[in-house]
Amino acid sequence: MPLTNLTDQEIVRRNKVKELEKLGVRPFGHRFDVTTHTDEIFRAFGDKTKEELQDLNINIRIAGRIVLKRGQGKAGFMHIQDRNGRIQIYVRTDSISELEAKVWKQSDLGDIIGVEGFLFRTNTGELSVHVTKYTHLSKALKPLPEKYHGLQDIEETRRKRYLDLITSDDARRVAYTRPKIIRAFQHFFDSRGFVEVETPVLQPILGGASARPFITHHNTLDMEFYLRIATEIPLKKLIVGGMEAVYEIGRLFRNEGMDSTHNPEFTTVEAYLAYVDMEVMMDLIEDCLGSVAEETLGTTEVEVGEHIISFKKPFKRITMVDAIKEKSGIDFSKDMSLDEATKLAKKHGINVEKHFTVGHIIAEFFDLFVEPTIIQPTFVYEYPIEISPLAKKYENNPNFTERFELFILGSEYANAYSELNDPIDQKERFEAQLLEREKGNDEANEMDHDFIEALEYGLPPTGGLGIGIDRLVMLLTNTSSIRDVILFPHLRNKPKKW
Repeated sequence: MPLTNLTDQEIVRRNKVKELEKLGVRPFGHRFDVTTHTDEIFRAFGDKTKEELQDLNINIRIAGRIVLKRGQGKAGFMHIQDRNGRIQIYVRTDSISELEAKVWKQSDLGDIIGVEGFLFRTNTGELSVHVTKYTHLSKALKPLPEKYHGLQDIEETRRKRYLDLITSDDARRVAYTRPKIIRAFQHFFDSRGFVEVETPVLQPILGGASARPFITHHNTLDMEFYLRIATEIPLKKLIVGGMEAVYEIGRLFRNEGMDSTHNPEFTTVEAYLAYVDMEVMMDLIEDCLGSVAEETLGTTEVEVGEHIISFKKPFKRITMVDAIKEKSGIDFSKDMSLDEATKLAKKHGINVEKHFTVGHIIAEFFDLFVEPTIIQPTFVYEYPIEISPLAKKYENNPNFTERFELFILGSEYANAYSELNDPIDQKERFEAQLLEREKGNDEANEMDHDFIEALEYGLPPTGGLGIGIDRLVMLLTNTSSIRDVILFPHLRNKPKKW
């Protein structure tokens, strides 16, 4: 990059690179053997007095990024930040070599250094490291964002997550909490006897959910594949194979709209258990989410904005049509023709698409009147058969299925049902989905002959569930956008500067 395109600070930092080279110091260094990290230091010695630290004479080696620097004469203080926090270091020119002192004087905020020294407390009582050996590790050629304000452009924090992590305690908190939540899911399902498995991301048949897919082409096989929209179908094949209890934490891909709760790629956990039904899956989700919250946060009461969300069981349970009647006064439990339902929909400003049936209209009424009003964890069950092609229908009410979704704070967090294990019924459902595709529903499932054949060998009564991990991370970390719980979210191209 030409120097004319650089800021004054960037020019100064590049000149310092040359100065380091003249001193025989590599500006972009090599290995440094770290013996401890900040959290370990504060956990082990945070309660020690000044005198106790003197007696213990604790020598450590620690590395991190310079985020604060004051003093530049014969002595000075710095704060360095490693993966787990910050610690103050104290540098005296008479405690390190002449070369190290010169290198220290060349240091800037953002530089990465390694130090060796002993722990002590300052006169103000701050636990610190008295440096006896100072090692430059990497020169920061660009200055960090201003100390007190950090990155002010929200989009920029998401584009440059590395800077967000350097400057924002909250960003680091979320980044470290997310894997803890995922581990908690693993611990729960492992403890219940489930086996964690992996299934293909590239799938030849669109199925497992109603969603618009990403499509790619494999050159060697000369065939199109979908990036999976769900892990459901292969997982149920494993149940057919006799594994009985399986789960997968995996990435899904849906070529759909983006907002605060939707990203084109996201993470879910799907689990399938033989010989149970929808009600058992409700109980399982209650236990699971309570366990995850407790393991991750130490509580089942989670503060989210102005609300306290309780994961204590039991969660509220209500049918979809009862929930609609409760909020709108409209009773879809009574027999209703498509014409009648269409008139009701238009009266309430609901757009009725060509492929819509009464079931689709019921779902639209739920989305309009009910979903935004649900705050505490609530199971909504008995979903119309038209929007539930993989769920078992009620014998006494075949227009509805043994399916439920979990809603919290106006959003869906889980989807589950008694799995359809009748291959004849399943084939008919797929055929109905094909008719919907012909009418313009590009989210409808395709005919999956291989899955039908698997069912013909016998799928035991099975319960299945899917939980959106990203949304749950949002909830448990009190974060308002899905883009802030995904380290590298998808964003629109940044406008070019001409």
